[in-house]
Amino acid sequence: MTEQQKNAITLEMAGESVGRLTLNQPETRNSLSLAMLELLDQRLQAVSADASIRVLIIAAAGPVFCAGHNLREVQGQLGDSAAQLALFRRCSEVMQRLVALPKPVIAQVQGVATAAGCQLVASCDLAVAGVNTRFATPGVNIGLFCSTPMVALTRNVHPKHAMEMLLTGEMITAHRAEQIGLVNRVVDDELLAEETLKLALLIASKSSRTLAIGKEAFYRQGEMSLADAYDWTSEVMAKNLETQDAREGICAFVEKRPPQWRGE
Repeated sequence: MTEQQKNAITLEMAGESVGRLTLNQPETRNSLSLAMLELLDQRLQAVSADASIRVLIIAAAGPVFCAGHNLREVQGQLGDSAAQLALFRRCSEVMQRLVALPKPVIAQVQGVATAAGCQLVASCDLAVAGVNTRFATPGVNIGLFCSTPMVALTRNVHPKHAMEMLLTGEMITAHRAEQIGLVNRVVDDELLAEETLKLALLIASKSSRTLAIGKEAFYRQGEMSLADAYDWTSEVMAKNLETQDAREGICAFVEKRPPQWRGE
């Protein structure tokens, strides 16, 4: 891999215990080619193994957050069903890795996030968008329904809102995305990085062990029946109480002092 290819996605510390992963190919509108997906997967694995990172921000360089799959690459594979299936499966694997990552992930979104780019936003745990950001799943406009982006989208927003985006392919505003649950906060564009980092630092001040337990429980219980979810999360909470950080947190609260987290 060349230095230029390695720099297509950068990883750095943005603040204490906060990592920032930046899509860095503005010339391709940060499109998710197979090479970009492979590199993104590598970066996420590195974040997972790095104990110094408690929260991850995913940002992008240039005027576009992510324009989805690289359509020139897709065009070059027309007629090669095996290659196209491999591309969509690899993308799906990366999105699932985001969900499985034992650390909260915040999308810092500016400009435009479309198709698989919108899927990337929806696959993150939280999202902060600049006020002028727009979102769409426009595959229907080119005869390619956004079926894989639909998976993440429908797990974020009400089915009727998701279906409207998928059937019309129209852009929606950042405020509309906030209304339907695709993003958590909308801020002035010039404050986007600052406000996203503030949110990340707030979350990073918590116990990393507790964050990992909570994130896994959040996604797993959502797939269960109500009774099963309560039964399983009761076990999760009981086991959580056995951790060093839970004991420290309760003692610190009773003793009216800041907790000293050990991640254990």
